[in-house]
Amino acid sequence: MTDLVIGSGPAGVSVAIALLNRGRQVLMIDGGEELEVSAQERRGRMAASEPEDWSAADIRAWQAPQLDTPPGQVRRFGSDFAMVPGTDTLVAPDQIGLRASHAAGGLSNLWGSAILPNRDADITDWPLSAQDLAPHYRAIAKFLPVSGREDALQTLFPAFPMQHRVPLTPSPQAGHILHRLEHHQSNLARLGASAGMARLAVDPGCRYCGQCLHGCPWGHIYSARQTLEDLRHHTAFRHRHGLAHGFEEQADHVTVRLDGGESLKADRVFVAAGVLETARLLLLSSADPAARLQLQDSQHFFLPSLHRWRAPRRPDQVPYHTLPQIFIELDDPDLSPHLVHSQIYTWNEFYAQDLIRSYGAKLPGSTPIWHMLARRLIVAQAFLHSNHSARIDLTLAPDGRLVSTVLPNDTTEQVMARATSRLAQVLKLAGLTPLSFARRPGDVGSSFHVGGSVPMAETPRTGQSDILGRPKGLARVHLVDASILPSIPATTITFSVMANAHRIGTLAP
Repeated sequence: MTDLVIGSGPAGVSVAIALLNRGRQVLMIDGGEELEVSAQERRGRMAASEPEDWSAADIRAWQAPQLDTPPGQVRRFGSDFAMVPGTDTLVAPDQIGLRASHAAGGLSNLWGSAILPNRDADITDWPLSAQDLAPHYRAIAKFLPVSGREDALQTLFPAFPMQHRVPLTPSPQAGHILHRLEHHQSNLARLGASAGMARLAVDPGCRYCGQCLHGCPWGHIYSARQTLEDLRHHTAFRHRHGLAHGFEEQADHVTVRLDGGESLKADRVFVAAGVLETARLLLLSSADPAARLQLQDSQHFFLPSLHRWRAPRRPDQVPYHTLPQIFIELDDPDLSPHLVHSQIYTWNEFYAQDLIRSYGAKLPGSTPIWHMLARRLIVAQAFLHSNHSARIDLTLAPDGRLVSTVLPNDTTEQVMARATSRLAQVLKLAGLTPLSFARRPGDVGSSFHVGGSVPMAETPRTGQSDILGRPKGLARVHLVDASILPSIPATTITFSVMANAHRIGTLAP
């Protein structure tokens, strides 16, 4: 028998690499959703020419599917392959913004690429320290591209592997903001703020075509699918399609039931299906029909601002990228015991679309004004620690879907208001005019920084897992995705999920 990894997203490939490095035999299964042939061909045509040679019609056709997505849906390459429709997973998908994936590479096909490690002050309730994760961050960074540069953020994250990294070139707007913030270090410190270039999982071969939010034609934005393709060449690794619909642990093996009625046996099972599918698998496998799980969220909000300076060139003309440009970290106990993490986005085509949809109909003929305003718009996306965020109660419906109930957090609005005020002060130092009245909170779960349904504990109780991700009462089933994080720090989640999965794969019996 072999070790079975359920899921091929970031956690799945990370635990598989650790297991293979130990000489284990690994079988990985996933839902098998792939980019359609027509979408692959469209992507190939875009990649076959330089961005400067794309016509306006080419760009409109490439962007149209994502610009026309319904609420809660995210597309890449003009396809819905990477995100399961909400109604397939949830009884009431409009209640939360979280979705599942059955694709090779999972939700990393839609990932915005931001990466940061955890720091000890934000994981005091974990049975691990940042030092425990440090060697596994380094192991992940060997196959995960990391762009960025050493700057003021290194003080907060000294172990982050930035040596010899190649930074992406910031957009003209971001370059101006970074320059101003670097000259205001003393004022930033007074505000409890640190700022620096965004750390992104992007290959330095970036072509700066500006299509990041629609799918990189050349695949420079990391997806776990890239690592999966490398794993296929390993003689001890196998990959096949299949959705797990339950498991049963015996003394010397685990039996996993697949959706088509087939069963697989494995020495150990490592569940990396993503928090919704992992929750459903656990509930389907539970002997308690009233079992429930509770997800922790990282509440996020958007704070728009306008820049006051004259840009050296129009921000909607290549070369540029539309991923996060700058990270701003607020570290002040008057705000929160934990970091408030912010990602700064400069121009993208969604700005004009949102302005026109929201206000254009009220002012006929005003479209050119909104386009002009959009070119001055800068948006900060800020995240709070899960201690200041809602929770999501999950139970199993008779049809096998999940029933979700949002449990609000009484501190969310208060912390969000304080963070908005402080972040606005930082943005003013950068020459921006914050539009605090237009702050917009994201739906619960829509940050996709969600987990903690079976949190790790040194001595686990019912509903918790041990430090190797084994739910209490199980010895051969290890959860390795965000489901086992004891809390969700505001900083980006994927890098730490990958490091923790690698740690479990390194240490599991």
